[in-house]
Amino acid sequence: MTRPRIGITTSDHKSRLAWLCDWLAVWRAGGKPIRLSPSRPVPEGLDGLVVGGGDDIGAQLYGGEVQLDVRVDPQRDRLELDLLERMLPSDCPVLGICRGAQIINVHLGGSLYSDIYTTFEHIKKRRTVLPRKTVDVVEGSYLHELLGVSWCQVNSLHHQAIDRTGETIDVVARDRNGLVQGIESRAYRFLIGVQWHPEFLIFNRPQQRLIRALVEAACERAEQRIRAH
Repeated sequence: MTRPRIGITTSDHKSRLAWLCDWLAVWRAGGKPIRLSPSRPVPEGLDGLVVGGGDDIGAQLYGGEVQLDVRVDPQRDRLELDLLERMLPSDCPVLGICRGAQIINVHLGGSLYSDIYTTFEHIKKRRTVLPRKTVDVVEGSYLHELLGVSWCQVNSLHHQAIDRTGETIDVVARDRNGLVQGIESRAYRFLIGVQWHPEFLIFNRPQQRLIRALVEAACERAEQRIRAH
């Protein structure tokens, strides 16, 4: 069959290089990447969804402390929350990346740490696209099954993080500081969020398996929809 259509949420001002990484990760995995942003109409017939990385999530959405020195994108917040509201009930496969994992958690009623570096003084500031952070994955989780490893080295570009988990959300990965790095939901066939950026780890097989798993789940859903018609 043709490639499944995978929507990827971005901001309107995302750099071409960052979008290219998103596009390439999904294309290599067998999907057809479709950019979704606040200024673009959302097409019908998406088979899967990647909720991508980007600016901070507005603190008013989860009862957090508003910070004046961070960039937020209220239009994108609304876009992604609307997409999740619409697509999760139809069992659309969803992968959240960094900010995407956080907004999945917020959508399901969870909260975030507005800034991990002010909340936890012992955490050293780290911002790198290179795999420099160690993450432990819960054995027996779906994420563990897909990655095929019990720990991995990942990149780190976030300063917000998941605090209280939303409804049906299980924590399935943490870094060595105890911060949540991976979540999944037991209420949906494929709803996973990771705090790192697998699309930047293009030579890392476990991370590419994660994106491939999303595309394969989307392909399965597309085939089911075709058979139903």
